[in-house]
Amino acid sequence: MPARSGTARRGLIDRVRPIIAALAAAFACTAPLSAQDVATPPPLDSVVVIGNVRVPATQVIATANLVAGQIISYRDIQHAVQALFRTGQFDDVKVDQRLTAGHNVVVFTVKERPLLAGWEVHGANRIPLGDVRERVKLLEGRPLDRAAVARSRESIDSMYKERGFYAATVSAEQAAADSGKGVQVTFNIEEGRRVAVSQVLVDGNQNFTDQQLVGHMASKPEGFWWFRSGEFDEDRLDEDTRSRLPAFYASQGYIDFQVTRDTLLADTSDTKGVLQLTVDEGPAYHIGKFEVRGNRRYSETELRNYFPLPAGVDHPVYDRGAWQGATAKVEDLYANTGYIYAQVHAQETRHVLPDGSHTVDLEWNIQEGQLATINKVNIVGNDVTHERVIRDAIVLLPGQVFSRDALLRSYQNIGNLGFFKQPMPAPSVDPVINGNDTGPDVNITFRVEEKRTGNINFGASLGQGTGLGGFLGLEEPNLFGRGKRGSLQWQFGENINDFNISYTDPAIREGRVSGMISLFDSRQRFVIRDLGRRRQTGGSLQLGFPFLGSRYTRVFGSYGLQRVRYTDGSDEIQQRFICNNCTRSTLGTRLIRDTRVGLPFPTGGTQVSLAGELNGGFLGGTGDYQKVDAEGHWYAPLGTIGGSGQFGGGVQLVLGFTAKSGFIFGNADNFPFEQYSLGGVQFGIPLRGYDEFSITPDGFDPSAGGSNASASAFGKSYAAFTVETGARLNQSLYVNAFMDAGNVYRTARQWDPTRLFRGAGVGVALVSPLGPIGVDLAYGFDKKDLNGKPNPGWMFHIKVGNFF
Repeated sequence: MPARSGTARRGLIDRVRPIIAALAAAFACTAPLSAQDVATPPPLDSVVVIGNVRVPATQVIATANLVAGQIISYRDIQHAVQALFRTGQFDDVKVDQRLTAGHNVVVFTVKERPLLAGWEVHGANRIPLGDVRERVKLLEGRPLDRAAVARSRESIDSMYKERGFYAATVSAEQAAADSGKGVQVTFNIEEGRRVAVSQVLVDGNQNFTDQQLVGHMASKPEGFWWFRSGEFDEDRLDEDTRSRLPAFYASQGYIDFQVTRDTLLADTSDTKGVLQLTVDEGPAYHIGKFEVRGNRRYSETELRNYFPLPAGVDHPVYDRGAWQGATAKVEDLYANTGYIYAQVHAQETRHVLPDGSHTVDLEWNIQEGQLATINKVNIVGNDVTHERVIRDAIVLLPGQVFSRDALLRSYQNIGNLGFFKQPMPAPSVDPVINGNDTGPDVNITFRVEEKRTGNINFGASLGQGTGLGGFLGLEEPNLFGRGKRGSLQWQFGENINDFNISYTDPAIREGRVSGMISLFDSRQRFVIRDLGRRRQTGGSLQLGFPFLGSRYTRVFGSYGLQRVRYTDGSDEIQQRFICNNCTRSTLGTRLIRDTRVGLPFPTGGTQVSLAGELNGGFLGGTGDYQKVDAEGHWYAPLGTIGGSGQFGGGVQLVLGFTAKSGFIFGNADNFPFEQYSLGGVQFGIPLRGYDEFSITPDGFDPSAGGSNASASAFGKSYAAFTVETGARLNQSLYVNAFMDAGNVYRTARQWDPTRLFRGAGVGVALVSPLGPIGVDLAYGFDKKDLNGKPNPGWMFHIKVGNFF
């Protein structure tokens, strides 16, 4: 039975007392009775229930457990009242006894609790609504439990206090439900401002200052900049006290460190608070002995290289973080050479030396287990894509020794195909079962889910260089489910009529030779810089081969033939670039090594290419020049927010670096657009923060974007660099902050990568049904006005097309 307050007990006694008094009066009015008659009250004749609407009287009587014909006492009445309260159906129960014509009648007058029709939460904005709702423990359709309402309100209030909202208030209101049946409970929250930590004070720290410790915490006091709001967060503080600070101290040898107390002294009047920590640093530990046991596959010398001790130093300071990292590397070493069942037990044994100093003996106790080889590689879920296409991306083969790195690379290669929904489920590695025995060999299963790959798109377009137009496109990157790509694009309008058709086969006749053929007819009138009109008609053929059998390095050979005609344009353009009816006959080669992962927005790997192009000469045509281009992209993962590790999704953070350069040797004056131009994002080499063609071999041109074209904007060499930090939110959305630098030079001999124009900004890239779209806001640091004075400023860029 639930505990009851003293007030409730007195109320129960007050209800029972009239019954006892009535019994006494009834006996007093009768003739003198024998001793036996006085000790025996009259039996219960009947029970009457008053006030019940929802609960049947028979249920009330059954719960009270008072049976007609029995002799009842005040204790029976007390138990009956308690039983009725325990049902949770009643707010109040009163008992009365009536003696009528010699009949003993007990009357229960009840007040039923209303049913809870529903409940809701209002005002939860700073804390996820789901977290708040989890604190409410109310059952709809049941009698309203007011104690549960109060407990829920208090639980919500305490959660807000835990998360730093000390000024938050929570109220619970009850009102009749709209249906007219029962009541509706509403929890109203006034969140107020979260307490901002104004200062962090640490007691007990002898070896490190408060400032040093705060530098390793996420709970930092508020600062001058907007990103230092100092908002208090209980989860963040818990991570500081349980993980970050102990990890910092452990890296300095203080492995017994602990935070013994944390207190936030909050002032709700100005939502400021002082965070006080009390720490026990403990002694500093130095490394004693370091041993390796149980190793057979690798020698102790090889394994010691993963945790090298400084030479010539007795008892170096122990760094637990380095020890744990070295243990993980040894585990990876075994997993990548087939010992997936290997266990590396890292052991610490503490000692106190006679001089009072503390040491820790380290030991790797290795249980290598059996060598695992791959029995089968299974693919599940490919309803459209042929299995051969997927298997070409997998670097694991049956019979090979299992490698965790190869498993991850295969998973990433399948994702790079772009044919399946992301993130894909992690591949499963299952031991082979023979009868009742489990062997060391494994079966690997990759699970994929097809996504729509082909698209038909149409609509309007607006380019900074070509004006208003429309487009119609048909593209399928997975033709016939065999990974072949077909594309048909037609862009038309007042200033453009561009038709292009191409077909790419990554595996001709199911082999490792790739090929691409394209045909085009393009007519364009450029509306900026008065560049005039250009018409191109022609095609190209390209073949690709693995370089020395490599999976990630290929060499391409290509031949292209096109007729080009330039008309109109400014006088300077016409005088320098005269090509009314020219022919380009081009033979090219390109070497590409591509190990990127996470396409179309890479999160790791590299892409390096070196290309050479021969125009004219013995090939014929109007041109007579050679072109060399080098380009490299490097990506390093910085971490993941959310997701589930290497095979999970989440927001993936990446650091990227790009370097590009090109050189033209010979006479290319008949083909201005084959030369290099810099600035903007529409033409030539991008440099965000600047207008198209504004970077010239003679320096910055402040008139760029006007109607007067300058033939001097084109050069025969260039250098461009980009550094960026980005967040890949998903396979279709990427945001980044970047810094660009580049320049264009008159000749190859003038190439100078130390003389660059700089830009920086933020951008968003999106893969939409209409194709890739990039939006950038960049600041050009080295722009000047018409008088040659510094005039830096912001510029907005939009690019539609295949810019990845």
